[in-house]
Amino acid sequence: MPAYHSSLMDTDTKLIGNMALLPTRSQFKGPAPRETKTDNVDEAFYYFKDNVFFKNYRIKNEANWTLMYITLYISECIKKLQKCNCRNQGEKEMYTLGITNFPIPGETGFPLNAIYTKPANKQEDEIMPAYLQQLRQETGLRLCEKVLILRMINQASGGLALFRDSS
Repeated sequence: MPAYHSSLMDTDTKLIGNMALLPTRSQFKGPAPRETKTDNVDEAFYYFKDNVFFKNYRIKNEANWTLMYITLYISECIKKLQKCNCRNQGEKEMYTLGITNFPIPGETGFPLNAIYTKPANKQEDEIMPAYLQQLRQETGLRLCEKVLILRMINQASGGLALFRDSS
């Protein structure tokens, strides 16, 4: 099973720190350019199962830093969703997690400061938290939708069900 890398990096993609500011199909306000097709959040979900099991992941470009951030955030979301009893509770948890004040690369408390580059200037320092919050909110919302679909598919078989009821 190979590690998968982002295919969304273009030569004109703007960088913040060592992350790519990729277009995102988002319902949330933020600095990410608008996208109507497959975006970085879709890519993170698509490759999640394969990429989450790698102890070592070779970064090929700046889009992979963004992909890795979203992948790790999905893992955090799943931990929160496992404690939820219904979709509404899950959506509230994802919303709260998405808007919670969180450290960015270079700040004390960011868990991956050793490998992520802090914002290079004041402009990047303003854009990065807004971009990461936009990604977090969109990822949490889409994850709730995916979990509901998985629950409906597996309900009859008694399989995986993070949400135990449909409210």
